[in-house]
Amino acid sequence: MEKGTRRSPPCHAALLAWTWLLLLSCSCTGAEITCGPCSSPSRPRLGLEQRQAPPPGSAGSRPRGSGQPLPGGEPGGSAGAGGAAGGRGPAVRSRRAAAAAGGGRGLPLAEGQRGARAQPRGPPEEGRAARLRGAEELRLGSTTFALTGDAAHNQAMVHWSGHNSSVILILTKLYDFNLGSVTESSLWRSTDYGTTYEKLNDKVGLKTVLSYLYVSPTNKRKIMLLSDPEIESSILISSDEGATYQKYRLNFYIQSLLFHPKQEEWILAYSLDQKLYSSMDFGRKWQLMHERVTPNRFYWSVAGLDKEPDLVHMEARTADGHTHYLTCRIQECSETKRTGPFSRSIDISSLVVQDEYIFIQVTTGGRANYYVSYRREPFAQIKLPKYSLPKDMHIISTVENQVFAAVQEWNQNDTYNLYISDTRGVYFTLALENVKSSRGLEGNIIIDLYEVAGIKGIFLANKKIDDQIKTFITYNKGRDWRLLQAPATNLRGDPVVCQLPFCSLHLHLQLSENPYTSGSISSKETAPGLLVATGNIGSELSYTDVGMFISSDGGNSWRQIFEEEYNVWFLDWGGALVALKQTSVPIRHLWVSFDEGRSWSKYSFTSTPLFVDGSLVDSGIETQIMTVFGHFSLRSEWQLVKVDYKSIFSRRCNKDDYQTWHLHNQGEPCVMGERKIYKKRKPGAQCSLGRDYSRTVVSEPCVCGQGDFECDYGYERHSNNQCVPAFWFSPSSLSKDCSIGQSYLNSTGYRRIVSNNCTDGLREKYMAKVEKCPGKAPRGLHILTADGKLVTEQGQNATFIILMEEGDLQRTNIQLDFGDGIAVSYANFSPVEDGIRHVYKSAGIFQVTAYAENSLGSDTAVLFLHVVCPVEHVHLNVPFVAIRNKDVNITAVVWPSKAGTLTYFWWFGNNTKPLITLESSISYVFAVEGMNTVTVQVAAGNTLIQDTKEIAVHEYFQSQLLSFSPNLDYHNPDIPEWRQDIGKVIRRALAQVTGIPDEQILVAVFPGLPTSAELFILPHKNTTEMRKSSEADLEQVVEILFNALNQNLVQFELKPGVEVIVYVTQLTLAPLVDSSTGHSSSAMLMLLSVVFVGLAVFLIYKFKRKIPWINIYAQVQHDKEQEMIGSVSQSENAPKITLSEFTDPEELMDKELDTRVMGSISTIANSESTKEIPNCTSV
Repeated sequence: MEKGTRRSPPCHAALLAWTWLLLLSCSCTGAEITCGPCSSPSRPRLGLEQRQAPPPGSAGSRPRGSGQPLPGGEPGGSAGAGGAAGGRGPAVRSRRAAAAAGGGRGLPLAEGQRGARAQPRGPPEEGRAARLRGAEELRLGSTTFALTGDAAHNQAMVHWSGHNSSVILILTKLYDFNLGSVTESSLWRSTDYGTTYEKLNDKVGLKTVLSYLYVSPTNKRKIMLLSDPEIESSILISSDEGATYQKYRLNFYIQSLLFHPKQEEWILAYSLDQKLYSSMDFGRKWQLMHERVTPNRFYWSVAGLDKEPDLVHMEARTADGHTHYLTCRIQECSETKRTGPFSRSIDISSLVVQDEYIFIQVTTGGRANYYVSYRREPFAQIKLPKYSLPKDMHIISTVENQVFAAVQEWNQNDTYNLYISDTRGVYFTLALENVKSSRGLEGNIIIDLYEVAGIKGIFLANKKIDDQIKTFITYNKGRDWRLLQAPATNLRGDPVVCQLPFCSLHLHLQLSENPYTSGSISSKETAPGLLVATGNIGSELSYTDVGMFISSDGGNSWRQIFEEEYNVWFLDWGGALVALKQTSVPIRHLWVSFDEGRSWSKYSFTSTPLFVDGSLVDSGIETQIMTVFGHFSLRSEWQLVKVDYKSIFSRRCNKDDYQTWHLHNQGEPCVMGERKIYKKRKPGAQCSLGRDYSRTVVSEPCVCGQGDFECDYGYERHSNNQCVPAFWFSPSSLSKDCSIGQSYLNSTGYRRIVSNNCTDGLREKYMAKVEKCPGKAPRGLHILTADGKLVTEQGQNATFIILMEEGDLQRTNIQLDFGDGIAVSYANFSPVEDGIRHVYKSAGIFQVTAYAENSLGSDTAVLFLHVVCPVEHVHLNVPFVAIRNKDVNITAVVWPSKAGTLTYFWWFGNNTKPLITLESSISYVFAVEGMNTVTVQVAAGNTLIQDTKEIAVHEYFQSQLLSFSPNLDYHNPDIPEWRQDIGKVIRRALAQVTGIPDEQILVAVFPGLPTSAELFILPHKNTTEMRKSSEADLEQVVEILFNALNQNLVQFELKPGVEVIVYVTQLTLAPLVDSSTGHSSSAMLMLLSVVFVGLAVFLIYKFKRKIPWINIYAQVQHDKEQEMIGSVSQSENAPKITLSEFTDPEELMDKELDTRVMGSISTIANSESTKEIPNCTSV
């Protein structure tokens, strides 16, 4: 969800390079020439999509939508009020910069305009205009001043204090596009309306490089300059309109500023590292408010709505890592002082505070839910038609106690549907489908909707119909739309053949992002009914064959005034118009009209043609001065031309100079329930209106008719103009807030358009009826988690939300059973509106049950919640070597062990699909010889961990336990990586001593101390067909290896001076035990045999006899640990290893401490036992 904004750049947006104009953020550039929020500093802008005040030439007009992405996207200026209040100025980029950047000469294309323009007609400077008056050249009084020494500077920021002030400040800069920073700057100041300028570099510091100029919105005598952060972080403050400055060092880098709409000393500063600071002395001292604030999501309090004037609304990340909506006072913003008006976490970049409304977005179960607070009341979920299923949402306008929202629905890509709300901003109904959208320079969404200034209820929109874009107009806030009637004649007076609906007038609805141009459409609060726009006549909107059109009656009829694009501004409170041609060649003329564009007078404003970069025009300043700035050539200094148009007005207007104008909609005198008559100057009267000029003469209500009512929520307008319930809506469904004994408003399917002032007539018929609440049994009970997830962590708060579609909230008992033996009960829904929190102390799957009951019935809802303990590590236990086509047991050991319900994904070899189990072990048969890869992934909630091992799969093999000289234990860190590396070293050493190929040798080092390992002797590859000969070959390999090991020939250097010897491990033989209970001669014989063997073993052990090639096993005694006896050929320093020192059997996967031959191999001379399945695991 995004916020409605104008096309002008947001005030604390990120740095942004344009084709010809580098906007480094917004600066207030004069009393009326300001970035969006400057003209309405008290109005924080929306995070759903921001609305800003109009640029020059269209002040007072309402913007079309232009958004900043909410969750995931890149915000575009939601800090609104303050940025405006003193936002960074849009830098005017010179034509030299345009040429350097490849942009060539000429003014920039406004956002939304396409590169192609109409081909010039007639003289290159003039084009064809509506009835040029007089052949002689008229001249306006003007003076030109050159900013000497700034020829290389390619950007300028201009501030004019405006009313009752003659001060103009200009900051010029050299922006290095390669370095991405400002390398030079100059500050100029004029005290005579721009006749002369003084350079102030010595007053701010000759070595100081300035990057931004800010102006307080409440006291324009207060100026703040920002130094370039690449050089130093400091601010310079002036309280005398820039005459003198004080410099203050900062310990942070400012990205944007937000000035308080009322208190001139209060400022919020947002740093590059996402920290929010506050100052109560105009930037002299700063205090940290929060360290993790979302860019452009902080707002000052709104007067009349927030109790404290120093309250700040912000979106910030809290310690739990989630994003929350927080409020605090600027001097009391510690963690304990912050409050959360919305109890749950919200989507990032979704907080918007605008006028009476606060909007947030919460995504649950993959679907976005939008919430609104009206006049700081508790948040309510926004109700769109049930199946709109929005992908994106922008709040376009919140004026006049109503919300305009643009919603991109599930089946739309480049268009949006326009919705309009009730007063509280909760219930929305469709106003217009398929409104054109485009992408702004910052990546924000631009909705082609324009609100006409000066007359409420009139909007223009560009709608897509069958791949064509057509312009529509409404006079009742979107209830009815119609195409624009094309002009009856062209500039030559020839009839225009254009019949509705096949042909009509189409307009570009982009507002200028550059405050020094007028944009493609403009209107003014002080000139109601007067609109000037760029457009074309035809079947659809065109970007090539365009001209300028004007309407004097609020869009009912139009006239063409130019055949090419011009910048047109309002002079004298809207009583006159001034036009400058948009051209890439130098010009020296402008045009002025006193009769609403019917005729134009041509004036020269400079003797030398000027490449115009922009103009500073204030339609309301009584000094009647405009400033045109540009260059005489691509290499000249900035030229500032002060144009005094006072001489074109002969006198002040008197009552004989006015006429009346009736507002109407195609002849219907009632617009928005009112009949209005305006007063305007008679065409041709060259008199000035003045500040005290009154425009509205008569305003009286009309009798309510059908056009004053729109369909209520849940209803749709059919072809017979009747509102009927949508298929998904049940009109009989009562409000859940309606309790027995109370009353509710039962909708008739209609609601009066907000701000419509009609009376009587159909009002009584269509207004909602008051009825008694009959009471209802609970129905449609739902239980869900606050974050929309069905998994939570043990020990963390789980918040449950209980919803009910029908029933009496105040008289319905609620019980919630958490499934772990704990349940809570409530007498009504009031305590559970913000959610019910619970902490689970153990992991598992819990059935959470909600039960609602009143005197009329009951309902139940169930949710299964997975409570997990975060898993941190998984270890895959697999055999190092396995027999082909025989079951292999594989186990995943997870830590911590009690992690709740886990899901195991087993991947074998190159299989593209895993085997999925809820058990930690699996049995698998490997059919292919060679190295096989096994991977296990363990999923617990949002956590996914994995481990991978390799298994050598063969038809048969042999193995032998290995031990090492004791010095290896000292260097054993007992970690898997070390064991793997040591195994590779032993393998190489064996191959080097014996000459056996290393692919026939595998070594697995076991965990724990003393260090031990297992040697695997593998057959040659592809020997399955020659089994018997291969088995004999394998026995020869075993003999060679054992000889080398028993002769202490296998050793390796662990590090300089540390030689490690590898031995064959010899173990004692366990005595036989007769398990039968009977007595027989054979049993006695067996017993005697066992005694004899036991005596022999005892004697061998007692005298430590070393008998070669015999593996001797001893029974483990509890009173004395048995020692291992090596072979005769071992040296005296061979290690003696006790059985208790061996690795835990669980780690070795029931590893038997014996030597063995794998497969169907006969026992060899060293008494190795034969086994079919390996029982040792790799580690």
